[in-house]
Amino acid sequence: MPWGPLGPIGLLVDPMTWRAAPYLLVSGAFGLMWYFVLAITISVSLALAVVWVGVPLVIATMLLWRGGARLERRVLRLAFGLDIADPYRPRPRRGLGAHVRWLMKDPATWRDLGYLLMLLPLGFVEGVLSFMSWMVAGGLLLAPMLYGLQEASGGSGYFVEGWTEAWFAGVCGVPALIGCLYLVRGMAWLHGTLATVLLGGGEEERLRASRARGVDAAEAERRRIERDLHDGAQQRLLSVAVDLGRAQAKFDSDPETVRELIAQAHAGTKAAIAELRNLARGIHPAILSDRGLDAALSGLAARAPIRVDVSVELADRPPAAVESIAYFTVAESLANMAKHSGATEASVTVFRDRRGVVVDVWDNGIGGAAVVPEGGLSGLADRAATIDGVLVVHSPMGGPTFIRAELPCEW
Repeated sequence: MPWGPLGPIGLLVDPMTWRAAPYLLVSGAFGLMWYFVLAITISVSLALAVVWVGVPLVIATMLLWRGGARLERRVLRLAFGLDIADPYRPRPRRGLGAHVRWLMKDPATWRDLGYLLMLLPLGFVEGVLSFMSWMVAGGLLLAPMLYGLQEASGGSGYFVEGWTEAWFAGVCGVPALIGCLYLVRGMAWLHGTLATVLLGGGEEERLRASRARGVDAAEAERRRIERDLHDGAQQRLLSVAVDLGRAQAKFDSDPETVRELIAQAHAGTKAAIAELRNLARGIHPAILSDRGLDAALSGLAARAPIRVDVSVELADRPPAAVESIAYFTVAESLANMAKHSGATEASVTVFRDRRGVVVDVWDNGIGGAAVVPEGGLSGLADRAATIDGVLVVHSPMGGPTFIRAELPCEW
């Protein structure tokens, strides 16, 4: 959970406590809804599976509860400030059978079902305890006011008799409210812990997925370097060798042609050097190693077609791997912005939080950016995953676009 122990005053002013309270009151209703939905859909689809009609319904039901688990992760982020990443294995590129096997063999699918079924008993207990504690605390705190209204109307029936008891109940309401808030905090911690285990997956599973994505990203990068070398610098150097061979053959018989061939070879050599320099910059720019992230990102902003504000708030340099991922996140984001967004201004902010380095890229373009398989943003997500980082893209149609990379590290 993102919040540690607090004193009574901290409990009262901490917004996370008040965000968790309404969720705990209604979590039982969520659990009841999912229990009936899953009980009906699972029983119907399994009953029809014997005649094959239910097979698509079974798959649809599994997708339904995975979607419900995704929604629950977003709700828990709002209620508890709990950031649980989707733990699902990478989706296969094609094939209906491959997709069905992927869906059924992914442990996260069945953990999602377990969480949604657990939500009913857990939510019932949370709802009852929350309702009773809030009623007791509220009744005691409001006792003087309610007794005064009762006296003014001439009615009766409130649980106190006389102003002394009313004020005493009001004073007792303060520790009751504090106890209620501690109860809310404890139930939120318990609920968040269970949700992290079931909805987030185990540490081993996440590390395995992260390593797999890292291997895929490294393999894709190797293929890109091979392709760039073959199609660029290698072809130019081959042309230089041919020109020099022709010049050697004509050295005595045609000096003028030799001069032209040497000039072509010289120009080809310079072009090959430039391409090799650009390729090396794509692997790891020299300015990043020599002068750090601030200077490297400022260089990217200076080459952008629009004004880009850069703010790097890092007291010390992070590890080289984190610097590299942060640099390429900004580079790819600005490149996409220049090609597709139609933005007129952008900003890049890099700062350190309690977990590591956070990179924010914003532009006021038309939006519509998304993480799609084999796309540029997907490659950035894979780079971030190699160090258990996360890439978040928010780009509604019409804009603006906001990209955040959270890169955990230790200095």
